[in-house]
Amino acid sequence: MTKPLDRIDLKILAILQHDGRITNQALSEQVNLSARACLERVKHLEQEGFITGYRAHINPLHLPHIVTVFAEVTLKDQRQTTMQEFQRRMRDCPEVIACYLISGQYDYLVRFACPSIEHYRDLTNRWIDDLTLDVARIVSNTELQTIKEFSGLPLVFDDTKPTK
Repeated sequence: MTKPLDRIDLKILAILQHDGRITNQALSEQVNLSARACLERVKHLEQEGFITGYRAHINPLHLPHIVTVFAEVTLKDQRQTTMQEFQRRMRDCPEVIACYLISGQYDYLVRFACPSIEHYRDLTNRWIDDLTLDVARIVSNTELQTIKEFSGLPLVFDDTKPTK
């Protein structure tokens, strides 16, 4: 079990979440640590799984012909083997940019980025026809405009409530 995050750890996470390309020197200055101490904390946060990677955010408006679709997917049953196979296929599908197991009227909320609506339709038709996936129903909602995209988790800097 790892120790709870302190205020400095949370500040490091918030800064890296906003700017993953910041130099260690600049990061250390913002959190008032030596460069070495700051680097040790970042490495610890990586080793403990708080930081799972670094990536560039790409503006989909600058890419030609990207259609984003949200799909509500209902499976025929909720057996573990059925759900595990569906989840494996979602992880392996490059057009699936997010997939969430949720409670409610359907089992999964899946977000797609496809080169065309026809491509999306062909992909989901193959899923419905594939008996190994056990897809009962897919309800599609085409994204018209992104109002707010995920930009990071809200991090609290209150030392009286450490994050576990």
